[in-house]
Amino acid sequence: MLSDLLAPDTSLSSMPAPSTDLPTLPALTAQQLRRHIDPASLGFASTAELGDPAPGWIGQHRARQATEFGLHIQAPDYNLFVLGEVGSGRSSLLRQALHQAAQARPVPPDLGYLHRFEAPQRPLALRLPAGAGRLLRQGLQQLTQQLAADIPAQLEAAEVTLEADGIEKAFEREEHLALKNLEALAARHGYQLQRESDRLKLVLPDKPHGKDKDKPHPSEADKAAAEALATATENEVRAEMARVLAQLRLREIARDEALEALKRRTLTPQLQKAFDTALAGLAEAERSGLQAWVQAAIAEVLNQIDLFLPLAEDEDEADRKADLAHWQHCLAFNLVVDHAEQQGAPVVLDNNPQMRSLFGSIEHPGGDDAGPADHTAIHAGGLLQAHGGYLMLHLADLIDDEPLWERLRRFLRSRQLQIEEPGGTGTPAGASLQPDAVPVDVRLVLIGSPDEYYKLQDADPEMVRRFRVKVDFADRFAASDENRHAMAAWVACRCRQLGLPHFEAAGVAALLEQSHREADDQHYLSAQLGQIEMALIESAQQCRDRQGALVSAADVAAALQARRQRHDYLEQCVLDSISEGERLISTTGLAVGQLNAMSQIDTGDHRFGVPMRISARTQAGHQGVLNIEREVRLSGPIHDKGVLILQGYLHALFSDQAPLALQASLGFEQEYDGVEGDSASCAELFALLSSLSGVGLRQDIAVTGALNQHGEVLPVGGLNEKIEGWFQVCRRAGLTGQQGVLLPALNQRQLMLSPELVAAVAAGQFHVYTMRQASEGLSLLAGQPASEVHALAADTLAAYRRACRRALRPGRGGR
Repeated sequence: MLSDLLAPDTSLSSMPAPSTDLPTLPALTAQQLRRHIDPASLGFASTAELGDPAPGWIGQHRARQATEFGLHIQAPDYNLFVLGEVGSGRSSLLRQALHQAAQARPVPPDLGYLHRFEAPQRPLALRLPAGAGRLLRQGLQQLTQQLAADIPAQLEAAEVTLEADGIEKAFEREEHLALKNLEALAARHGYQLQRESDRLKLVLPDKPHGKDKDKPHPSEADKAAAEALATATENEVRAEMARVLAQLRLREIARDEALEALKRRTLTPQLQKAFDTALAGLAEAERSGLQAWVQAAIAEVLNQIDLFLPLAEDEDEADRKADLAHWQHCLAFNLVVDHAEQQGAPVVLDNNPQMRSLFGSIEHPGGDDAGPADHTAIHAGGLLQAHGGYLMLHLADLIDDEPLWERLRRFLRSRQLQIEEPGGTGTPAGASLQPDAVPVDVRLVLIGSPDEYYKLQDADPEMVRRFRVKVDFADRFAASDENRHAMAAWVACRCRQLGLPHFEAAGVAALLEQSHREADDQHYLSAQLGQIEMALIESAQQCRDRQGALVSAADVAAALQARRQRHDYLEQCVLDSISEGERLISTTGLAVGQLNAMSQIDTGDHRFGVPMRISARTQAGHQGVLNIEREVRLSGPIHDKGVLILQGYLHALFSDQAPLALQASLGFEQEYDGVEGDSASCAELFALLSSLSGVGLRQDIAVTGALNQHGEVLPVGGLNEKIEGWFQVCRRAGLTGQQGVLLPALNQRQLMLSPELVAAVAAGQFHVYTMRQASEGLSLLAGQPASEVHALAADTLAAYRRACRRALRPGRGGR
């Protein structure tokens, strides 16, 4: 049972006594395992003593200089690409820098669209000084209301009415005289004119009955002659009637033209005056630039005078209202970008970029009877809103939307934007608007992680060339006194901003130590301020729960422990599987060809260490070292590389035996999810040498470390979690005072171990050893000089070689 293996093993007492020439490998002291910050060195009793302003770019001098350069250079394609991990302050610091830079820049112009009368489907884009757009919109709104009341009043003025009546009466007199003469002509020839609606009808009156009964009947020749005369007479009368009616029609047209000219002559000066009033708030240059549009608008109003006259008998009131609304739309100014109240340049942050939110849209009116969209349906997007200023976007929000990304690329190439119809099938046929394309001067700030940036460089180098300013946020910074003080001031600022209790100096020191832990370095602090802020908030809650006035170091420790408990379910399951014997791990005794390595598991929100047993078996052969994980495709390329480096070191170590007659197998026991990384290279080497030499290795010391072909031990990652994971396994099994870990000496500065583990080391219950050469670690684990283990392994290899030679002799090795 594994419970027996986890118990102290008496076989440790039978370990051979160390040789007198065994190199010493002293353990690290408790003080070397963790960076301790003296609260007194911070220079304050609580963060309440630290005043504003809060520090900004803590430890980010490179990123700050790049940002200042990118925000002030005036040249195309010098957009900013900000590299940094989530929580590094990349978004908040850039947002703050953008607002500061925007205050020093001028307010950009307004943007709006007017109806283009000669081409209604191509609205006219118009840029005006900030605030002028609102004045123009208000002026045109008042204009339409004023014209609706003034035009009928001006047309009903006494002098206009009198002149119009004169024109009408003159036409009526001419019409009456012409018709009277026509009637006289018809009467002379025995015809009458009759009016039917708007038509004239020529009729022959009936003769009295019996008047011609005594006359003899005319001959056929007389009848023919009479009919010919009657036809000629009728044709003459009809010809004269047609001529008179044609003249009257011309006179009617002349009358209508005279009335229309009277209206235009009357209204034109008034309309010009009304438009001048509507544009009075604009500067002379803007008014001059709009004169062509004003003349077209006046002509349109004069063409639509009937809209202001009383309804005709056959005209529908609803149609009249619809026509009036369309007329008002034609004169409206659609102000899509309004900077009337803007201070400095705009800063636009789009956290959900879509085609319409970024590039603008044309909204079609709803309903089956809705007409086509006009210029008032145009809406500006973030790029137009940010003209003259800055637009911040996140790469992750854009890169997966291929149409959006492609259009952004085209925009950056041309630096012009044309708002387009939506691409869906719901766009009404024949209703496509094509507003004027407008130049856009905007500085883009694209936020992404380093991985996203370098992937984009490979996938789309043209796009990256549009972002010539690289703002690289560091993930850590030096733990100088200046930076520690800046961090303390940041803590004070966040406490005030979030309404949290202030921190004691000891509480700030605990936060700083946690920052060292986040950075995995005793000489550096983590730039992931988001993680530190989370610890700050949770620590303040611990203080409030105990109704304290200031946050103490104990509050910070309690908050960190509570967070760990919220996330360590999987870790506890793994530890339970070891304690309950499901996963075979020995914490005492000696074993040949077997050693405990350490790995790290990262679930995204929690990292923890897990020990893994590595076993090795060796025999005579020529296949070399067989990586079992690789054979079953459970290993990654870095791990495979580590095994090949291990083989290279073995060949160099036993070069006098070359070529090696070795067939060995290496495996991670009870590992089914795959192995990646080279941090187990040292453990794999020690297990192989143990199997070759027959020398048992200590099972109470877990090993981590990479290896090069010269036997030098290289640093690895995830060190603190690995050590603490092994410590928890030993603590559950029972600390013997002999257990510990063996790690690369180059990793010593990365140690930020838990206070519990540091206390165990201080009490002599646990040990942390470091090695620079693989031979140093082998001596510790084997309890004898590495040279002796190497000699025993060399003897075994020599025996393997002899066995292989015997197997190859004729008549041997076969049946």
